[in-house]
Amino acid sequence: MNKPAPRSARSQARSAARLAAVQALYQMQMEKTPLARLLHEFHMHRLGHEVEGEEYAEAEVEFFDDLVAGVDARRAEIDEALVAKLASGWTLARLDKTMLQVLRCGAYELIARPDVPVGSAISEYVDVAKAFFDDREAKFVNGVLDAVAKDVRS
Repeated sequence: MNKPAPRSARSQARSAARLAAVQALYQMQMEKTPLARLLHEFHMHRLGHEVEGEEYAEAEVEFFDDLVAGVDARRAEIDEALVAKLASGWTLARLDKTMLQVLRCGAYELIARPDVPVGSAISEYVDVAKAFFDDREAKFVNGVLDAVAKDVRS
């Protein structure tokens, strides 16, 4: 029986950056934290630190910054791509606020990070969704991001 290959430190750091980016974007939406202050707060107090007894993994800081700043800068384009893939009658406002950030981050990677393979990006955000939701929502993330990928990656 083959064991899965151990994940590289870079892969783990990128996974941590994705999870932290979703959390940062959620905070930005809920508290209206300005981008520069938000990034500084995560650099100084969250990424690779312990917060309220919870250990935050070391994250690839440049990748985290790109995800958060990229989603913030391209929100209208990202939201348009997502709305086009939601079921008729659904709006982004109807989505859980954490789910929305998971989808925005995933869509941003698909749109703006051609260096990240489609399958990797989708799989990573399915895993991020599983940190917050059950399998049904994780499958929803898979379906929406797969549909976005078909439009933005040829």
